[in-house]
Amino acid sequence: RFRIAGCSDSDGEKMYALDGEEMWYADFINKKGVEPQPSFIDHISYVEGAYENAEADQQICRQNLKLSAKAMK
Repeated sequence: RFRIAGCSDSDGEKMYALDGEEMWYADFINKKGVEPQPSFIDHISYVEGAYENAEADQQICRQNLKLSAKAMK
């Protein structure tokens, strides 16, 4: 299992993968979670609220980014 989470002042990313295949990612432009799994596998769904959690994580990430930038000055 693999997870990517990060942010910048203007962008962000949250994604989960399994065996090198993307299983879920947060689409912050369309404000929803996306499960881009092929039709030939048993579909794996993430818990309800996963997108909202990703949005909250982005806010925390941006706040931490601001604090880190201030501390570096």
